Amino acid sequence: MQWNPITTIEQLDAISAASFTKPQIILKHSTTCSISKMALARLERSTTPADIDFNFLDLLNYRSISQAIAEKFDVMHESPQILLIKNGACVYDESHGGIQMEEIAEQAAK
Repeated sequence: MQWNPITTIEQLDAISAASFTKPQIILKHSTTCSISKMALARLERSTTPADIDFNFLDLLNYRSISQAIAEKFDVMHESPQILLIKNGACVYDESHGGIQMEEIAEQAAK
């Protein structure tokens, strides 16, 4: 699985723009949380859809970006959390044990 690290707030605009041609996933991940580690491991063991870009945010190192994501895409902050961005908007988000690659792929195909 290829993750694109999010390290600047400006990348959120690029992710939003890219979402008009290809669905974008943002994973908000806490490196010290066992639930977050479990969700990440489950995603990485799954078959990765080729038609989706996967973006990764390390919450502990980039807290301000996490807040910017919540504001930009109008979602409540959670960790771990998956956001599916299409046409510049968050069309699906899930957290904790609900993070499943099959559901992500199904939602992206809509």
